[in-house]
Amino acid sequence: MTVAVIRFGGSNCDRDARRALDHLGIDAEIVWHADGLPEDTDGIVIPGGFSYGDYLRAGAMAARTPILDSVRAAAESGTPVLGVCNGAQIGSESDLTPGAFTTNRSARFQCEPVYLRVENADTPWTDAYEAGAVIEIPIAHGEGRFEIDNDRLAALEDDDRVLFRYCDADGEVTDAANPNGSKHNVAGILGGDDHVAVLMPHPERASLPDIGPTDGQGILRAFE
Repeated sequence: MTVAVIRFGGSNCDRDARRALDHLGIDAEIVWHADGLPEDTDGIVIPGGFSYGDYLRAGAMAARTPILDSVRAAAESGTPVLGVCNGAQIGSESDLTPGAFTTNRSARFQCEPVYLRVENADTPWTDAYEAGAVIEIPIAHGEGRFEIDNDRLAALEDDDRVLFRYCDADGEVTDAANPNGSKHNVAGILGGDDHVAVLMPHPERASLPDIGPTDGQGILRAFE
């Protein structure tokens, strides 16, 4: 599988994502957004960073670049797509997934390790874990608070499309364990199909054993 890691002006986690995938033996290449997706693309990562400086809204400008038309088409044909942090914001802005990500409850940029509880282990992104497992993955965002209307949130939950919730070390989903004020502690969700996912925490920053925990490897193994 060849995974295209899309780079926009302002992306800063594209190389991290490629290195983490390479470490897992997954072929990955960084693709400049204006060049379009390579013909041999079998998977797509929309990485973190500050595409276009987060002007207007985080992810809003990148979501309107031509390559996102190709990403949506690839997703519709069954290609795995993962949006991480700014990539999650781009995913929501481009309707790959429902809801929106907005300013943290603290109104500050937050960079820290957090705990996530696996809500649905029956997806390509989570089948390396057990349902209810607690993993540790860092966040680094200023606009990571997940917001969605109650009806669509209920639909997400009824369809088991919530992948992860922020929790404490014991797996308790509490307000104190919610770093940004996300609705119902949601940290990651599926799109309309289980091969499309977005999450605010950074699995690529929890995948290399030389620099820290490796709990994020299971998410990236979806591309194997």
